[in-house]
Amino acid sequence: MSDDPFKPYKGKLEDYRSIPEKGQTKDEIFDVLSGMADEENEKWKNGQVSGTFYHAGKDHLQFLNKAFSFFSHVNTIQFDLCPSMFKMESDIIAMTAQMLNGDAVKEHNAEDNVCGTMTSGGSESIMMAMMTYRDWAKAEKNIDLPEIIMPHTAHPAFDKAGKYFGINMVHVPVSEPDFRVDPKEVESRINKNTIAIVGSAGNYPYGLIDPLEELSKIALKHDIGFHIDGCLGGFVLPWIEKLGYDIPVFDFRLKGLTSMSADTHKFGFALKGTSVVLYRNNNFRRYQYFDIPDWPGGLYASPTSAGSRSGGLTAATWASMIYLGQEGYLKAVRAIMDVADEMKQGVKDIPELDLIGDPSFVISFLSKEIDVYHVNDFMKTRDWRFNCLQLPPAMHFCVTMPQTFVPGVAAKWVNDLKDGIEYAKSKEGEVAETTALYGIAGSIEGNQQVTELMYGVLDHLYSV
Repeated sequence: MSDDPFKPYKGKLEDYRSIPEKGQTKDEIFDVLSGMADEENEKWKNGQVSGTFYHAGKDHLQFLNKAFSFFSHVNTIQFDLCPSMFKMESDIIAMTAQMLNGDAVKEHNAEDNVCGTMTSGGSESIMMAMMTYRDWAKAEKNIDLPEIIMPHTAHPAFDKAGKYFGINMVHVPVSEPDFRVDPKEVESRINKNTIAIVGSAGNYPYGLIDPLEELSKIALKHDIGFHIDGCLGGFVLPWIEKLGYDIPVFDFRLKGLTSMSADTHKFGFALKGTSVVLYRNNNFRRYQYFDIPDWPGGLYASPTSAGSRSGGLTAATWASMIYLGQEGYLKAVRAIMDVADEMKQGVKDIPELDLIGDPSFVISFLSKEIDVYHVNDFMKTRDWRFNCLQLPPAMHFCVTMPQTFVPGVAAKWVNDLKDGIEYAKSKEGEVAETTALYGIAGSIEGNQQVTELMYGVLDHLYSV
């Protein structure tokens, strides 16, 4: 059996380097799949994993899987054969727009009407919006060297869009104690090539909401696009607000907001592989579409970068939203916030830790007295999986539904965290095993350059 934490099945299960000459039986395959699933599910069932798993429980997951099965063979682009796809995706987009106060745009401009598309996830939603601004600015402003201004805390998918679509992504640093982007710094970077600005609701590192009202005013003043990344918070902040928490305006109530992304596959409690990107009006959305009118295979048009998409995911997303309803989302988010509030207070009560900002469902902290990476080393021994941050060193824990299924999980989290503080004190002057790598809470030894290290990890993961 392999000692490699990234490849635990090497030597335990057969490695396939070619299609087997004779296929295995269904039962044999199900045994292998169920074995891997059971082993990996044990890692999060205890409620000790930050973020990652957003589903609303075993029964809900089984319900979604059944909904998926009715359309698992369907391609969403075949609207003529399967008009159910058009119906369900239209419903999903409309419900998401309403949840994010899409009706408010008509108060500012009667001709506006929030619209959007479904995508494969937050990264595609973000990338489609960035490409849309590029093409909109080229067509309507004659800008050939587009620039988009973003907080340094914004998701790397924005930088990916810049690389893929030839957009210069201008980063604005954030700093203590606020850790949110400074609107004055954003405005100071606007020039003749600026096509849009970005804000997060909330950002991945700290779960904080940027000063969106100020950014909205800047966008209006300079007649540029304004995208709010609500991939993480879009399906949870509306319900947190309805529960009475003091949440700043983060949606289409902002006059300058021209697009927003929100992930149905996070706190929308749908299956992985779906998101929604919304636009203030159809004039923006039209720039997202791709078409080839004179292809020999026929007129080709696609609303997103994807061609074929699974109809099963659309059906499961639609089913999740219809089944839960507003009452179900409010109940789920109330449970999430009960856990998050207890964790938040626990951090406040630990003198060695400093809470970052005023978080809601993502609890982030740093320390000026100890190395928090040592804390993470210890918490791993107690089976906790945090997300480690850098610049400066910090940690966060994103509360999702699995934490609400385990009684006393918040109290255990706080108590173990206190023990982790003492462990970190005992390791003063030593180098921690932990490093900060998005999506992986592991230890990587060596003093290689960061890019080389990351590429090496990816090469290793995908090696045969």
